[in-house]
Amino acid sequence: MDQHQPLTDDALDAAADAFERLRPRLFGIAYRVLGSVSEAEDVVQEVWVRWQGADREAVLDPGAFLAKTTTRLAINVARSARVRREAYVGPWLPEPVDTGVDPQVGAERGEALELAVLLVLERLNPVERAAYVLREAFDYAYDEIADMLRLSQANTRQIVSRARKRLASERREPVDTAQHRRLLEAFVAAARRGDVAALESVLSADVVAYADGNGLRGVARLEIVGAERVARVTAFAQKFFPGAEYGIVEANGQPCLLLVRDGAAVALVSATAGPDGIDGLYWVLAPDKLRAYERSARRGADRP
Repeated sequence: MDQHQPLTDDALDAAADAFERLRPRLFGIAYRVLGSVSEAEDVVQEVWVRWQGADREAVLDPGAFLAKTTTRLAINVARSARVRREAYVGPWLPEPVDTGVDPQVGAERGEALELAVLLVLERLNPVERAAYVLREAFDYAYDEIADMLRLSQANTRQIVSRARKRLASERREPVDTAQHRRLLEAFVAAARRGDVAALESVLSADVVAYADGNGLRGVARLEIVGAERVARVTAFAQKFFPGAEYGIVEANGQPCLLLVRDGAAVALVSATAGPDGIDGLYWVLAPDKLRAYERSARRGADRP
C-alpha cells in the first residue's frame, strides 16, 4: 500500500469534513429562505458540488464562503419558486421539517422556523427574507450579510428592520410553551373523538384554518374562519381519514398533530395559540410535502 496519500485526496477529505460540520447550518439557511425541505436539500447538494470545484486554498473562511453560496443559490431558487407557486391550487404552506429527530435545523436559534412565521416570510421578497433569516436566525453581523447579499450595510439594516416590523404586525402575542402544548393536547383529544363542542372550546372566536392539499380532492381551497366552522371541519377529519392514528410530534420547533394511516403520514397540523385559544391551524395534506417531512425525520435519525 502506498504510504504517501495524494495531497488531492487529503484536501478533498478536509473539504468534506468542513462541509459536513456546516451542513446543518447550510440546510437551516436554505430551508428558512425557501420553506421547502426538498428545495433546501437540492441547494445544499449544489453547494457541495461547487465546494468541491472551488479554489479552496484561496478561501480564508470556509463557513463564510459556504453560507454565502447557500444564500445566493437559495435566493435564486426562491425567485423561480414564486412563479411556480402562483399556479398552486389552494393555500400554499411551507413543507414541515421534523426537528424532534433533526434538532440541528433549529439548534442555533428557533427564529424563522415555525410554519406560521415561514408563511409570513413568504410574503417578503427573497432578498428581504434572506437578510432577516441571516440576522435573526443565525446572528450574522450586518457587514457579513451585506457581503453575502451584495448590498450596503445601511441598506441591509433597513431591510432587516422592515422585515421585523412586517412580522411583528402579523404575529399575535404567543402563549408560553406549556400552555401551547396543553391547548394542542386538548385539540388532539377532541379531534380524535370528533367532538365539535370540545374543539370550539379550545379555539379563539376568529381562528383561521389553512389547508394545503394542492388540489387534493375534498380539501378546502380557501381559508376557513371562525371557531364553529373550523371545529366542524376538524371533526370531519375522522371521516376523511378513517382509521388514522392521532399523535403529537415535533415539527418546526413546536408540538404538532400528526395523522398516520397504514404507516404513512396523511396530515400534519401546526397550531398558533394566543390568550383566547388556538388562533391559527395549518393543515399540511399534500402528499409530496408529507413525504418531505418523513425524509427529514430519516435524515435526522441517520445522522451519527
